[in-house]
Amino acid sequence: MSKNKYLFPLIVMASLFFLLGFITTMNNSMIDFLKDAFNLNDVEKQLPNSFFYGAYALSVPVAFIINRIGYKNGVLTGLLLIVLGFFLCIPMVAMGYIPFLGAVAVFALGVVLLQVAANPYVNELGSPETAASRLTLTNALNSVATVIAPIFVSMLIVNDTNDPTAVQMPFGIIGAITLVILVVMFFLKLPEIKVSESDVKGEKKYKSSAFKYPHVWLGSLAIFVYMGIEIGIPSFFADYSDKLGLSFTSQERIDLLKYYWGGLMVGRVLGIFVLQKYTARKILTLCAIGGAALVGASLAIGASASTVALWAFLGTGLFHSIMWPTIYNLALEDLGPLAKVASGVIATSVIGAAILTPIMASIQTATGTVVAAISCLFVYYAYLIFFATKGSKIRT
Repeated sequence: MSKNKYLFPLIVMASLFFLLGFITTMNNSMIDFLKDAFNLNDVEKQLPNSFFYGAYALSVPVAFIINRIGYKNGVLTGLLLIVLGFFLCIPMVAMGYIPFLGAVAVFALGVVLLQVAANPYVNELGSPETAASRLTLTNALNSVATVIAPIFVSMLIVNDTNDPTAVQMPFGIIGAITLVILVVMFFLKLPEIKVSESDVKGEKKYKSSAFKYPHVWLGSLAIFVYMGIEIGIPSFFADYSDKLGLSFTSQERIDLLKYYWGGLMVGRVLGIFVLQKYTARKILTLCAIGGAALVGASLAIGASASTVALWAFLGTGLFHSIMWPTIYNLALEDLGPLAKVASGVIATSVIGAAILTPIMASIQTATGTVVAAISCLFVYYAYLIFFATKGSKIRT
């Protein structure tokens, strides 16, 4: 397939990444609102992350299904589940917090199907040398959505009455838009990427299973801890801003998060070009060090210069921006026909957000300070540095 033939499917995948980014960030941005609407404690308010990202535990069986039915059918099934989940949220939110979270789990499963299908597809749409750059390109559009989503939540969902049914109309809109995308996708012709015969039978030899490659497992753990970083910042932003002595309304806090997600957007746009000149390993190492430095500076400054500390905390988005595509590319490197199944293994690790944020919240409750929870980020950054420098090297 020529480069020109790759362009259209790449554009289609980029639009799906926009949808993924919007839904993911919207879910996370509602945490503070749901806490007030359902009168939740610090651990309970993290349950939307647990239900949403917990669906990624099914990524491996999803990968096997996609390997059987193909990328397009996997995408269509994912879109259908997203439509169903959002429409189910409309009656379920009036029934209580747990029924609402059950509906969230339905559209979360749809997001998992899209993630597992879309990432390896983009990875294969061109040369291996520029795969990280392509993933960064599609994630740049994902980041545009992450900037828009908090604004969407603050304008259409958050209200003074803290009425949980405020989500009904916005969720109905998202469900309807996704339904339109589903219908359009059904009639589109997307090429199925097939591994060449020379890869399968020729000079290039692969192990019998993706599970036999250490860099796949180490990359999965890297995604796991990365999710604790990416989602940890916005999840604890409200409590951290209070710790700094800054009094914001729920709407103001959600609105401020657009700068964190905006940093991811800017970084991913820059990453499109940077990753064409520098290796994914070097960039991931630099980003992990940079993110840790900003968090450390923010905690060190603290309430003595609260505004500076706040912007340092939000500024981590710039360094988090291209962690996902670089980790993903390194974990899938040199897997050939095993990439689809490996993608499922790696995507499973997105449950890091479902596991790590409640653990961090428990640490916050046990110690009585949000600083203890945020300090967990340094452990995550340290592992990413290890993966970039050592763990991502392919072992035969």
